[in-house]
Amino acid sequence: MMGASLATIGLLTSGSAWLAGTGRVEAQASAPASRPAAAPQAFDYPGKDRGLRLLGDRPLVAETPEALLDDDTTPIAKFFVRNNGQIPDEAANADGWQLKIEGEVDKPLTLTIAELKARFPVHTFRMVLECGGNGRSFYQPAARGNQWTNGGAGCAEWTGVRLADVLKAAGLKPSARFTGHFGADPHLSGDTTKDAISRGMPIDKALEPHSLIVWSMNGQPLPHIHGGPLRLIIPGWPASLSSKWLNRVLVRSTPHDGQGMGGTSYRVPTVPVVPGSNVDGKTNFADMTSMPLRSIITAPANGTRIAAGTRRLDLRGAAWAGDHQVSRVEVSFDAGQRWHAMTMAAPRNRYDWVRWSGSVELPSAGYFELWVRATDSRGVSQPHVATNWNPQGYGANPLHRVAVLAA
Repeated sequence: MMGASLATIGLLTSGSAWLAGTGRVEAQASAPASRPAAAPQAFDYPGKDRGLRLLGDRPLVAETPEALLDDDTTPIAKFFVRNNGQIPDEAANADGWQLKIEGEVDKPLTLTIAELKARFPVHTFRMVLECGGNGRSFYQPAARGNQWTNGGAGCAEWTGVRLADVLKAAGLKPSARFTGHFGADPHLSGDTTKDAISRGMPIDKALEPHSLIVWSMNGQPLPHIHGGPLRLIIPGWPASLSSKWLNRVLVRSTPHDGQGMGGTSYRVPTVPVVPGSNVDGKTNFADMTSMPLRSIITAPANGTRIAAGTRRLDLRGAAWAGDHQVSRVEVSFDAGQRWHAMTMAAPRNRYDWVRWSGSVELPSAGYFELWVRATDSRGVSQPHVATNWNPQGYGANPLHRVAVLAA
């Protein structure tokens, strides 16, 4: 039987060690660190688990340690927080919140949430939402932005209407090729002429049946901190497209050029660049679309001490793959020399994560690192280290590693 977690350990340190006298065991990082890891800060916010780690307070950003992602459906209290601007005032009348659909449409619409609920079929899907920068801290040299480990992701039940149904009600013109999204969050500077973020996507993704306009999360009114009363959920792609406090969708004939579009913003190299290069994203870069394959161990937690006589070690976790499907999850306790297949539960719907479980037989007492590796429906597996370095650190998905000590 597994013992209690010894500590919440970050994975930014270099090397593997049992730290004598500290009662702590650390898993080695995915790549040597170029700087010491900052001590994680607890997240103190109403309704949020104190185990979340504060990554920044301007804007407010917090990630969920992997061990807190052990639920099939991520509770609101454990769901990560990502903002790009200031948090707007809370709506006094949620059902009266208005959404405008404008641009390359025959009939521009202004709809309240009450009208969305009454006019269109309502759908609920359990789907992963993931920050485009998730895994950023694994890049070397360091990339710009919040230094996420694997905690910029969660899987909630989202309830709302299909974005496709609303766009079609507005009458898409033949010239409708892209969208641009706008929210009520003020720019960090307070400049009312600037958007905190305004991203967009090809119309085909907007019309995908799992792209939703939502007002509910896990059966509750969408919390204000998560974009309530209304937001987009664009599953499988960077969460920056899932605009919070949504009040306008602009249908365009050309790619959107709002805040967070172009240059190196949510864009990755199409030709690998030298890590640390001073590139501007004007050539050989493309917008991020499908998020990369990722898997995590949610139990045991990193830093767990187990009884010295333990040989059978039970494990569980999650895996997801952007627009693709997870086909296999494996765990190794000997640095990848041998891999052991895990059992995967069937996802509830497309874009749900795969919950996996299984066990390994440890050969002895002592220190072990557990590595998890997922493979997707294309036959692509996770890399051992973060690849395709880019200035803003998108797409890093190396193997997750957890250390345990049988002693």
